[in-house]
Amino acid sequence: MSPDIEAPLENRRLSSRVEALAGFGLSTADIACVLATDEQDLKAIYAHELESGAIKANARVAESLYRKSEGREAVTAAIFWLKTRARWKETSVHEVEGKLDTSVTFVTTHEDMKLL
Repeated sequence: MSPDIEAPLENRRLSSRVEALAGFGLSTADIACVLATDEQDLKAIYAHELESGAIKANARVAESLYRKSEGREAVTAAIFWLKTRARWKETSVHEVEGKLDTSVTFVTTHEDMKLL
């Protein structure tokens, strides 16, 4: 390959790698270490990839969960990923009527539900 072709190809590969590593949850410091570069340079050159990596990874996992919703393959792992990385959560809202001027909302966890 000529140098004119190699540089853009290598830049695309590096861009994809930065995005993937960010999507896996690595910090910018860790990504810079893996790529043997300065963290500030990494942030300056690959700001978009660092920002969009986690978003794209969460979207892929959500899509995978959606496609597998009728089956049971890897659903638990997908749910775990989305709860920990995409800030999904399970909540239950209970409204209590009474003489209070305000409503009371209780948020229960899966562990709380075991006690009921």
